[in-house]
Parts: sequence; structure tokens; C-alpha cells
Amino acid sequence: MILEGIRIIDWTVQQLGPVSTAMLGDMGADVIKIEQRGVGDPSRGMDRFGGVPTMLPNGHSVVYEAVNRNKRGISVDLKKEEGREIVYRLVKDADVFVQNFRTGVAARMCLDYQTLSRINPRLIYASGSGFGPKGPDGCRPAYDPMGQARSGIMNAVGEPDSPPLYITGAVADQSGGVMLAFGILAALLARERLGIGQEIHASHLGSMINLQWFNVMAATLLGYQLPRQRRTDITNPLANHYKCKDGKWIFLSHTQSDRYWPSICRVLDIEHLEKDPRFATARKRAMNHEELIDIIDKIFATRNLDEWEKILTEKGDFIFSRIQSVSDLPTDPQVLANDYIVDYNHPTLGPVKVIGFPVSFSKTPSSVRLPAPVFGQHTEEILMDVGGYTWEEIEKLKDDKVI
Repeated sequence: MILEGIRIIDWTVQQLGPVSTAMLGDMGADVIKIEQRGVGDPSRGMDRFGGVPTMLPNGHSVVYEAVNRNKRGISVDLKKEEGREIVYRLVKDADVFVQNFRTGVAARMCLDYQTLSRINPRLIYASGSGFGPKGPDGCRPAYDPMGQARSGIMNAVGEPDSPPLYITGAVADQSGGVMLAFGILAALLARERLGIGQEIHASHLGSMINLQWFNVMAATLLGYQLPRQRRTDITNPLANHYKCKDGKWIFLSHTQSDRYWPSICRVLDIEHLEKDPRFATARKRAMNHEELIDIIDKIFATRNLDEWEKILTEKGDFIFSRIQSVSDLPTDPQVLANDYIVDYNHPTLGPVKVIGFPVSFSKTPSSVRLPAPVFGQHTEEILMDVGGYTWEEIEKLKDDKVI
């Protein structure tokens, strides 16, 4: 696997940090998750999300289970000097240390970059935060909604008269975790080429701005953001979504509308409109878009989605997709064929489907190998095999309530 032999010390909680280390674990890294003795990652106890129960039969929250796979777990009292010494011994031969606590917490715990880099100068020290490490809000606490709110995306989705809309599923956490993993990989490459360790940082805010690259660049270069649109206001009716007879929706995306207009007319059985002065060109269709959208609405309402998919597939090279719900994905043959969702035989949950890795490698494939660890599951194993502790030393750490 591509990261086999890379060891990552994961002192992260909730989602942004754990997402990044789970992705690296998928690629073969040995990820050691450190949790505070007697407390653990708060996401373990997250029994509801958006008012919906999220606890699994194995006692884990789906939030914890989802982003802590492919990790080994250790519980340590980091408030004690002996507990921090354990981390120092693990860091000595580690490649990466990851944390996503509020700015200042790591320094107070003597687990900051300055401290750990003295132990291991080649260490990649990765931090995740809400708003970035600098500026007036660099020390503010944040969760996923803060990243969505501050980045402008909540005012970019929905229709013009919609209130700000929160995108469910913690997309700022996920985006931040992806960017943090990306930064770690880049830093590992730099170390390979230049022989240097370094500190890197990713945030909710920065990742969500990057996610909206086109919209944000429009604001910076044109002076205005791209507007929200009602579907009835979209000036290219061939790049719009339509409701089918069964209540399901289909999205057409023919941005080169003049090229596809004759074919659309044939497949929708409106050949008589192809040369109609109201619709003959893209400019004319834009001028009369409401009228044409209404015509196409009525046509799509005559057949079910499956019928329209068959017709559009068989009668031309049309650009379209059904609009799905997340619950449709585990049975989508295209999703399954590309291992975007994979089968996994969980040791306590049994056969389940889980998210696969979004990038394929022809010679170093990623995989789901380990479930999220039970609290402190691998403490003794890690202390002996990685930290070099003897059994007698481990027993003393237990007696002193360090582990």
C-alpha cells in the first residue's frame, strides 16, 4: 500500500482531524489514535445527529465509527508527565503527528510543534482548526457549522429567497479533513525530497473557500458572487432539472445548448420547435426560457425516471443524471463498480457497507482493514511494540492510572 511503513500519531477528536488520519490509514499508514484516559473522543458518545439516533449495536456512534477506521487505539492521561512521556516515545520514530484542538491547547499540554520537533526534527506536525492559525479569530473554537457559515456556502445554496441553508453531513469537517490529509502527503513528499520536517495547517474556513473556487474567484475578479437561481429562472433550459411522472428528478447539463438542441427536440418529440423563432438559438431560448422550461416540464412529467433514463441513453449522447438521495448510493451500480462504497465484514456489526477510498491506485490499492478501535483497545500492544515499554513498566503505568 502506498503509505505502508508510515506511522502517524493521531491526537484528534470529532471529525476534521479523524477524517484526515482515516484517509491516510486507508492508504496503509499505521495510525495510532491517542485518547484521554477516562474521557475518550467526544464523538464516541454522539448518540444523535440532527435529531436522528446515531448509535450502532456495537456501542459506537456512527460518527466515531465512520472516521476512525484503520486505526489502533491507546488511552493515556496526558495531564500527567508520565502520560506525555509516552507520547514523546511514540513520536521519536513517528512520521506524522496530527491534532485538531483549539489553538493553544497543544502548547499547554507540551505537545506543540516546538516541543515535538526537538524530539524528532523530521516530524510532520499537522494541525486542523476552524478559522486558521492566524488572525483575530485564530484562537476561537469551532465546529463544522462555523466553517459553513463563515465561508459563504450557506448563502450560496438554495433559491434567492431562501434563508441561509446548512448542508447536512458535516461537509466542512469532511472538506477540512481531506485538505489536511492532502497537506500531510505534500509534506511527506517534501521531506522525501528535502529531508525536512515541518508544521502544516488546514481549517474549516480555508477548505470551504477552496471548495467554492469558481464562486469565490468570481467575487474576487468580477466583484460579485454568482447568484442563487430558481430553476424557472435558469436561462439555459437544457441545463436544468425536471420532475418526472413518479416524482423523481433528472438533471440535464447541456451547456453547449446549440449543439444539443436538435437532438433534444427529437428525443422529446418537439421537432416542430427546433426552428421556432422563440427557441432556435441559445440567445432566443434564454430570452424565452420560462416558456421553454414550462414546455419541457410538461414533457418530463409524462414518464417515470427509469423510462427517461432509457430513452436518453439509447437515443443519443446526452449529458444527464438522475438526482439521487444519499440513501440511494449503497445500491447504485456505478458507485459499487468503482468501490466508492464497499463491503466490509465488521467484527461486531457483521457484513456492512462502508465508504471506500475516492481515488483508485492501480498498483497500491487502499483498503478498509480495521474497524474503529474500542476505547484503549491497543494500549499495551502499542506501548510494547512501538514505545519499547516492558511489561513491568506497563503494569506500573496502570497502577499509577496513567493508562
